[in-house]
Amino acid sequence: MTGVLTTRALNRATLARQLLLERAGVPVLDAVSHLCGLQAQEPQEPFFGLWSRLRAFDPAVLSELLTGRQVVRTHLMRRTVHLVTAQDVLAWRSRHDAMLRQRVVGVYRAELEGVDFEELRAAGLAVLADGEPRSMGDLARAVADRWPDAGTRALGELLVAGLIPMVQLPPRGVWRQKAGVRNQPVASWLGKEVEPLADDQTDPVGQELVRRYLAAYGPAATADVRAWSGLAGLPAAVSAMRDELVVFRDERGRELLDLPGAPRPDPDTPAPVRFLPAFDNAILGYHDRTRIIDDEHRNLSVAGIRVVLVDGRVSATWTVADGTVQVEPLRPFTKAERGGVEEEREALQAFLTS
Repeated sequence: MTGVLTTRALNRATLARQLLLERAGVPVLDAVSHLCGLQAQEPQEPFFGLWSRLRAFDPAVLSELLTGRQVVRTHLMRRTVHLVTAQDVLAWRSRHDAMLRQRVVGVYRAELEGVDFEELRAAGLAVLADGEPRSMGDLARAVADRWPDAGTRALGELLVAGLIPMVQLPPRGVWRQKAGVRNQPVASWLGKEVEPLADDQTDPVGQELVRRYLAAYGPAATADVRAWSGLAGLPAAVSAMRDELVVFRDERGRELLDLPGAPRPDPDTPAPVRFLPAFDNAILGYHDRTRIIDDEHRNLSVAGIRVVLVDGRVSATWTVADGTVQVEPLRPFTKAERGGVEEEREALQAFLTS
C-alpha cells in the first residue's frame, strides 16, 4: 500500500494519461492506441477528442487511417461503437465476444428464443461471403426467412454486434462526410482473422487490457475497469498480475490499482481548459466518475452532451449553432477562467472553420 490519493490527485492523473493536461506531439495512430480507442457512435466526435489532445491535429490523418484500414469502427467495449486500431480489434475482439452476445440477448431475449446462434452465424457468413458490405437491416433480411419469429432487428443486432466481428466501413467516420453504416467482417476488411482466446486461466488478454486501461485511465478500481470494458471475469486477470501493480486508496477507502511508473502529477498542477466531445471516455471510462464530473452532472456524460473541462472538471457544456461554438457554464467562472474558456473556444472555432 502506498497511500491515499485525493480526488484532485486522481483528476490530474486522469488528465495526464488522457493527454488532456498538455497536448501531446504523438502520431494520431499512437494516440488512438494509447487511449484504447475512442467511443465513436457519433461519427465525428473522435475528431474533436483528438483535437483536444494532440498538437497540430490534422483530421485528414485520422480519415486516412480509416480508409487505409489502420483504424476501424467496431462494436467493442460496452457494446458501443469504438474507433480502435486494427491491431487492437484483432487482439481484443475474442475476449469481448461473450459480453457482446450477452448484451444483445439481454435486450432481445424473447425475440431470440429458439434461435441457434451458431446456425445464425453460419447463415450470416454465407451471405457475406460475396465480399459485399451490407447494412444491418440488409443482412438480417437476407437470413430472416429461417427465423421468421425473431424479427430483423434482433437478428441484425446479434449478427453485427455479437456473432460476427464486423467493422463499419468508410466513408462513415471520415471527417466532414455523412454516410450510412455498411458492415463487413473484420477478417475480410483487414485480411486477418481475430486472434482466438488462449486456453489460459490467467486470462492473458484480460491482463493486457488491464495494463492498457491503467496506462490511459489509472489509478483505478477493478469496478472502473469493468465499467469501461463491460467485461466480467477480470478479477482473475488482476489476481495474476497483482505483483506488478501498485496499490492506493481513494478518499472513500476504495482500492485503486496502478502501474508503478505511470504519471501521477502533483495535484496542484494547473489544468488547461479542454473541450470534450460527446461520450468522451475520459468521463465514461469509470464506474466512479467523481474524479472529473460532479454527481449532479453525471447524466450529461451518457446523454451525448459535449462538455468543457475547467480546472480539470466538467464545468460547462458546448454546442455548435449556426457555425459558432457556444458555451453554457454549469457554475460561475472567475475572470481568468472566462478568459481561458474563450481562448480555447476561439481555437476550436478556428479548427471547425479551417
